[in-house]
Amino acid sequence: MKIVKFGLLIFIIFLFFCIPFQKSFVIENGKTGKVLAHFPIQQSNKTFHILYTHSIHKSEVKETYKIIKKDKIRLTEIMYEDTAIGMPSNAEEGEIFEMIDGKYVIRNIKRDFQSINMRVAQVVGDHTLLVNGHKMKFSKIVKPGTLVKLKVKRLSSLQLWRGVNIVGK
Repeated sequence: MKIVKFGLLIFIIFLFFCIPFQKSFVIENGKTGKVLAHFPIQQSNKTFHILYTHSIHKSEVKETYKIIKKDKIRLTEIMYEDTAIGMPSNAEEGEIFEMIDGKYVIRNIKRDFQSINMRVAQVVGDHTLLVNGHKMKFSKIVKPGTLVKLKVKRLSSLQLWRGVNIVGK
């Protein structure tokens, strides 16, 4: 009887540590798939921003994303200062293009991604993730030039403890 109870206890501990249950936004190493950082997805933090300095015209860019149904990531808005190489000079059909405080803004963007692959800036500006007022530079978790993958994934307690919690909870 004691062996059965002990076995059941071990099984419950195994489930707690190893079964993915917490839906999270994760930053993975693009080559290994190892979770480097995460934040739990809740009603209050389904929106996040990626900030960076454009490598050619050296001005600030802010991309706004929202986590939507079926674990997709939707680009909803982009704000930038220059329409030079690599930046749009107009909006696609259904989008809104406007000028606010000297910056170009495209709103109502509906571009969905299952995941986003990106290389962390090496030369100009550091990619920064902004979630609920918390900022985290990508270079704090990986070397510049590293390929990372951004996606939604369920994490186990063990994975939650290993990675960097971006929102600090």
